[in-house]
This record gives sequence, C-alpha cells and structure tokens, in this order.
Amino acid sequence: MAINLDINGKQHTVDVDDDMPLLWVLRDTLGIVGPKYGCGVGACGACTVHIDGQPVRSCSTPASGVGASKVTTIEGLGASPLGKRVQQAWMDLDVAQCGYCQAGQIMSATALLATKPKPSDADIDAAMNGNICRCATYNRIRAAIKRASGQEA
Repeated sequence: MAINLDINGKQHTVDVDDDMPLLWVLRDTLGIVGPKYGCGVGACGACTVHIDGQPVRSCSTPASGVGASKVTTIEGLGASPLGKRVQQAWMDLDVAQCGYCQAGQIMSATALLATKPKPSDADIDAAMNGNICRCATYNRIRAAIKRASGQEA
C-alpha cells in the first residue's frame, strides 16, 4: 500500500503494509534512526515522535493511520527554537548516559514545554511518565527541562 507521509517537513511516499508501525517505516524504509525500538508496545517511550506536535509512540502507531499529519522526529526537532533550546539544555547538563532513550525523552519534554512553558515538577512527572531510562538519569532530565524552560532546577 502506498502511504504519503510528511516527516520533518519533507514528503515521503512509501510502499508498505498498512499495518506496519510508523517506527519501522521511519527506521527501515526511510533510514530515520533517531526513534529507537525499546518495547514494541508503547510502554517505554524510546520511539516517541511528534504527530502534529503531540508525543506519540511510533512502535504502536500504524503508518497508515498518520494520514496528512505532520510527523517530527528527533532529527527534525532542532528546526524549531524550542527544539534547539531543549537539545542544548540536554547537552549543557550532560543528560545522556548511554543515550538510548534520550531521543524519546527529548521529544516528550519538548511537547510538554510547547504546552506548558514553565512546568511544575508535577507537570514534568506527568508528561514524562512512561519514558523509561535504564540509566536513571531522571534528575538530569528534570534539570534539563527546567533549564530549557528558563527555570533552574
């Protein structure tokens, strides 16, 4: 089935099964490897992308369900001032340890800051719930979100 996708501002037409998860279309068909496979059921957050600005688990989202929506991956996030600010905060605070989950963490954090520019700790907890970091960099993640929001931790 031919599916048209808008990914990071570029149009792509892919010929894949209609139930193929967006994650596999991104990684295997288009070579966009920022979103990672972690669990396959949308529970860990490593595969998080934005669909029309909302954080979505791409491992459990069929590519055919995306429609005309705009998909943003970590590769396209830096095109926005907010995305750049979040990525810079992550680098400034050396948030990543192994780094495997960090693209998903950054995608969720950016979606939070787009809707709540000055989030409370409770807001951060709610938005980041379900983004698992095996290296347990949660304190640095919170500090980077605070920094990107203009609040120091």
